[in-house]
Amino acid sequence: MLGVVFGLSLFLLITTVISQALVTLFWATTAGNQPYRDYFSRAFAFELPLGMLSVNLGLAALIPISWGLMAAIHHMRPSWLSSVQPRIRWRYLFGCLGIAAVVLNGVMLLSTTLGETLSFQPQKGFWAFLAVIVLTSPIQAAAEEIFFRGYLLQALGSLVARPWFGVIVSAVVFALLHGTQNLPLFIDRLGFALLAGLLAWRTGGLEAGIAAHVINNVFAYLIAGLTTSIAALKAIKGIGWVDAGFDVGGFALFAVLAYGLSRLLKLRTHVDLAR
Repeated sequence: MLGVVFGLSLFLLITTVISQALVTLFWATTAGNQPYRDYFSRAFAFELPLGMLSVNLGLAALIPISWGLMAAIHHMRPSWLSSVQPRIRWRYLFGCLGIAAVVLNGVMLLSTTLGETLSFQPQKGFWAFLAVIVLTSPIQAAAEEIFFRGYLLQALGSLVARPWFGVIVSAVVFALLHGTQNLPLFIDRLGFALLAGLLAWRTGGLEAGIAAHVINNVFAYLIAGLTTSIAALKAIKGIGWVDAGFDVGGFALFAVLAYGLSRLLKLRTHVDLAR
């Protein structure tokens, strides 16, 4: 419980401080002639690529936070957050990235054909956003998985004898920390978190969750930048039940295939206590 309290406190404090400090630095060095309050609001609305960069780097701090908690509180190597082996199983990760790219984007394309037709028109400053998305969104997504499905799931799961407790509670916390949202969007995020947690438990590592999170975030922002705007996607506080159903269905299909791949590769799912 001490680790959970420290972890959530550091999540709320450190990620915010880093993001705001970077925005202030970028304002002072590149836009000092603009009113700070206006620059600040535009940056965190993702109207500016440097704002997106600041937020992603702030969330990337979840990696050293998780590693520090493992070392300082639990006296364990941070590599135990990655998998039961303990390391990232790269072959499985790359396989899951391929599955996620096909399944999640395929479901997104299917849902789009049943709704509005996308009009490809890159937003102003798209190339700067593209660099930020490609270089930092994978790190941000992986950091969230390391913290929520790596650290929190294990810390909460150690409180009771059943692994499902850590899966469910860490998923609820993940969904709640995404801010203002309507019920379908909350269920969408909760569904993803539950499936990612279930995969971490049943495959013995974070690779599947990282892959789905990275592909979802990268392609969502890329498509938004090419059709509407990054800021429009960032501003979404609610979706419909049909969209939520497509999203959760896509994640569920990915989870089935990712689990199947783990069985095909004969991945270890339990810790070797002799280590």
